[in-house]
Amino acid sequence: MQGVWRELAGLVLPVDCAGCGRPRTELCDACRRVLARDGRGARRVRPWPEPVGLPRVWAGAPYADEVRAVLLAHKERGALRLAGPLGAVLAGAVRGLRAGGGPLLLVPVPSARRSVAGRGHDPVRRIALAAAGELRRAGPGARVLAVLRQRRAVADQAGLSARKRLANVADALEVRAGAGRLLTGRAAVLVDDLVTTGATLAEAARAVTVAGGRVAGAAVVAAPSGAFETDSARIEALPRGK
Repeated sequence: MQGVWRELAGLVLPVDCAGCGRPRTELCDACRRVLARDGRGARRVRPWPEPVGLPRVWAGAPYADEVRAVLLAHKERGALRLAGPLGAVLAGAVRGLRAGGGPLLLVPVPSARRSVAGRGHDPVRRIALAAAGELRRAGPGARVLAVLRQRRAVADQAGLSARKRLANVADALEVRAGAGRLLTGRAAVLVDDLVTTGATLAEAARAVTVAGGRVAGAAVVAAPSGAFETDSARIEALPRGK
């Protein structure tokens, strides 16, 4: 119900841009361009140190300034209509993976039940649904399959080192009973709003693989600026001629 009241309030109350605070617009054109990285598109990101089991990860925008503000407005302040533009950014990251020609399964990283209850919505699932809609409009399409769940409680990851984050989420996720068959023979793309150390995505990939799924990669809305792969790094990764 909290989410419904927020959406109704957004229709009748004046709002400011979630990114820069410009009045009377929920997201101004300038901030929309920042989300889209001024047309440069999504890029691969590599957390360092890279956790074992982390699939390829693509992100749509650096987690800073306006992008950070928009994500927090959607996640923590219930600006639910921001799911549309954030979903478009996530869809760009999914396309960057080039995970295959057929329809994809977008598997959202689950939030803790207490977090969903406190916020009144599941932000990652909402963004994933918006991304799937965007992908269906311009390609073979995608389907959101929310089959992951937490099998045990985990501590808040904020402030934890990369090693402690890995320990915190180790064996914390599982595929819901009976849902493994839905993953069989399909390319699954893990999706989240943000990647930092990659610990949670590595754990999600483990859980999907154990259930018999095939993880084609992971896509997120944003990542720290320093994690984005540069053009020179991509060139260095190419096979060298003899």
